[in-house]
Amino acid sequence: MSTEVLSGKGLAALIRQRAQDEARRLESEGLRPSLAVVVATDVEATHWYVRSIERAAERAGIGCRILDLGHDATEQVLATVLKDLSAEPSVSGIILQTPLPAGVRTDELVGLIAPEKDIDGANPLSLGRLAVGQPAFAPATARAVVELLEHFQVPLAGRNVAVVGRSAVVGKPLSLLLLEKDATVTICHSKSGELGRYTQPADVVVVAAGRTGLLTGSHVSSASVVIDVGTNVLPDGSLVGDVDEASVTGVAAALSPVPGGVGSVTTALLLLHTAEAARKQAGALDPAALVLGTAG
Repeated sequence: MSTEVLSGKGLAALIRQRAQDEARRLESEGLRPSLAVVVATDVEATHWYVRSIERAAERAGIGCRILDLGHDATEQVLATVLKDLSAEPSVSGIILQTPLPAGVRTDELVGLIAPEKDIDGANPLSLGRLAVGQPAFAPATARAVVELLEHFQVPLAGRNVAVVGRSAVVGKPLSLLLLEKDATVTICHSKSGELGRYTQPADVVVVAAGRTGLLTGSHVSSASVVIDVGTNVLPDGSLVGDVDEASVTGVAAALSPVPGGVGSVTTALLLLHTAEAARKQAGALDPAALVLGTAG
């Protein structure tokens, strides 16, 4: 059978356009949305990703400042920077990019990001608000999965969705977003046992476990819509997901590719969240305070 490819490129372009339009409206009002990305690693793949965000932000008319604190940055230094950025009126959104140095308590640090600037939903307060249906920025990757499914008009209400992975940045928030869409959600993890027991009968399977080739053709059915959230770098530098694409293709009804699937939508949503955060903050603060700009 033919497996439909659920490319994220078209949707990402639409979202980037929305972000750019909002940035232009803000600019006409004398405001400029600005994103700050805090980095503390020498992992080249991470720096490549951050540079891609910077380029995309520039094209959308959104300021982007990368704060590279070095691979040996201490928790105290990171905490001070996050507190300063949270208090800085010209900063609309903040990302604390992982990985962080060994020994640094990521859970403690993300709690220092002001919720109104937490455009990637990292602060536990954002997740809590999401859980009870209060306004908050969802983690961009989790929202990207839902946006991609809706873009391709995949029904969710009353459908069974298996989410493989229970991380605080994808699996858990994604389950909340899917519940909002009236889906029946099953979260699979390392202690769940045989994966196919949950994924084969599911209408939609989302894989976000960080394990190359975890989901194979034997785990899905001809009715399965498979969303691959994995981003694994192979020794040769190539990027692959958590799905064994070769074995799933021809078995499942649809599959999102890696790269070119969820990842491109995620980056676009980070820009849209930044523009939306700037808009919300402009309503609560003296607009003049936001004109300062932090990056170009």
